[in-house]
Amino acid sequence: MTENPKNTIMGDVTFDEKEVLALSPLLLAYIGDSVYDTFIRTMLLKNKKITVHKMHIETIKYVKAEGQANTLGKIMNMLTDQEKEIVRRGRNVKPHTVPKNADVIKYRYATGLEALIGYLFLMGQAERLNEILNACFLAD
Repeated sequence: MTENPKNTIMGDVTFDEKEVLALSPLLLAYIGDSVYDTFIRTMLLKNKKITVHKMHIETIKYVKAEGQANTLGKIMNMLTDQEKEIVRRGRNVKPHTVPKNADVIKYRYATGLEALIGYLFLMGQAERLNEILNACFLAD
């Protein structure tokens, strides 16, 4: 895997590894949540010709904490040691709040997955990010 120290996905917004690793796992998860949600919505749009309401219902299955936690379990064996460390950091952070419909343990695993996605995105590792995202989509 070739690492790109600058993120070219966002144009002039660039991060190096030191900057990204210095970010709170919750900040990585915040970005990762947005990237993951956009990817899932795009894949559903491409693969299922459905109404917006039905797409929203399908999206929720993927992006809710339980779905993300289950997906992480299915893809863990494909992660590198460094990626597992990012997941661990995200999983171990104490969230300030937990959604009322989420189990705390599953929410923490979901945060780990989101942190990984945020990390790969900010590092500009588009190829690896797409590999992971596609594995997540196919895992369900």
